[in-house]
Amino acid sequence: MKRLTALDLGFIHLERRNQPLHVAYLTLVRPPADAPADFVQTLVARLRSYATPLPPFNQRLESRLGKGFWVEDPEFDIEQHVIHLALPKPGTMAQLLAMVSRMHASHLDRAYPLWRTYIIEGVEGGQVAIYSKVHHAVADGVAGTRLFLRSMSADASEILPPPWASPPLGRRPRPSNLLAAPVDGVVKFASRFGGAFDNVPAIWRELRQTAKERREGHPDALNGTCAPATILNRPISASRRYLARSYPLARIKAAGRTLGCTVNDIMLAMCSHALRQYLLDQRALPAEPLIVGVPMSTRRDKSDVGNQISFLLANLGTHLADPAERLRVIKASVEHSKARFATMKPGAILGYAAAQMAPGLANMLFAPKRGHLAFNLVISNVPGPRSPVYWQGCAVEGMFPVSVLADGMALNITASSRADALDFGVLACRRTLPKVESLMDYLGDGLEAVERLARVAIAVGKPVAFASAVD
Repeated sequence: MKRLTALDLGFIHLERRNQPLHVAYLTLVRPPADAPADFVQTLVARLRSYATPLPPFNQRLESRLGKGFWVEDPEFDIEQHVIHLALPKPGTMAQLLAMVSRMHASHLDRAYPLWRTYIIEGVEGGQVAIYSKVHHAVADGVAGTRLFLRSMSADASEILPPPWASPPLGRRPRPSNLLAAPVDGVVKFASRFGGAFDNVPAIWRELRQTAKERREGHPDALNGTCAPATILNRPISASRRYLARSYPLARIKAAGRTLGCTVNDIMLAMCSHALRQYLLDQRALPAEPLIVGVPMSTRRDKSDVGNQISFLLANLGTHLADPAERLRVIKASVEHSKARFATMKPGAILGYAAAQMAPGLANMLFAPKRGHLAFNLVISNVPGPRSPVYWQGCAVEGMFPVSVLADGMALNITASSRADALDFGVLACRRTLPKVESLMDYLGDGLEAVERLARVAIAVGKPVAFASAVD
């Protein structure tokens, strides 16, 4: 039995009918060239043969003594968690994404361990799709990626156990029993309380510094109430629209090297361009720039369960027509936030982010139309495999993240890097945001705009500077 942390328990309590809080991956794999006709059926049978999972995959949620615990499920049923589906012909990507949209809108049943894996055959072109979802209380984005990556290999002939049967990378806490739980709780509370006091001076110092920078008009200082009201920040329904597309990582890295930017800077610039164009189409572009919440891992170990995340705020510069100016704003904003966090311990980072964004988050929940929000949407970039990998003997050809939405946040953009591609997954509320599929084309346009900046920079002899160019 393991007690949920306060952050993990928060994901349980925040879940609503219109707000399921699981994260997922849509992975596209290609079977071997000599795969028999019954390859997928054999694959599913092999996966189901791992019927005795390891923690946390054998644990369901239970409330005891007024607290939340993960407890081992004595009646674990692998067929409840590994599902075999097939797309109707012709099995297009559009059909697959429509299926994922519906599956991601449905809640995980709390009577069982909070995860499911769907094996989907019939994808056009001979690929097989794997849609795997796990509750955010079990794993954050980085942990979820690590869970899946540990079942992959650089060798096509090596068949590794699936995530639920792979030994965890991080240390597991010692088991506890019901009688020991109150004593353990007191000890842990005292430890956390003392640790929190240790971080108070650093948190207070950085909050004062942020307030000072805002008063002095520092262009890169954001205080958690800077985001304007937009159509992205309306209440959501339970319906979802999921979109996915890959972009060559070589193009992104080449533009970044020329312009002195990171892959994350270029990814945010692509998103900035796409969001600006989409909001212009909807005649809903605010005069103030969109502010994005960027999840950052505070994980200092190799663990692959639980949540160890915080947020930094970044200015997307969507009010600027010039892509060079937008990129300058994005880069400066991200670097300013990173410089602040570089001197802080993980606990202080989490406390600072929570205190900084609390007023804006309250506005998002109770008065989103008034503006002064913490951020307009979440955009994240999760590192994936750096070299080609295989899963169950199949070449991995796409790893598309599927994240979460909440009331006041009707859009999420998450990317995952692979050896040769940056895979984007865009999740939106189908009812709140019309024609959101145009974002995918605009992301490509955003990459082309950055590449034009790089070509101009080279032509004028400024390889690490930005040069103006028109949209």
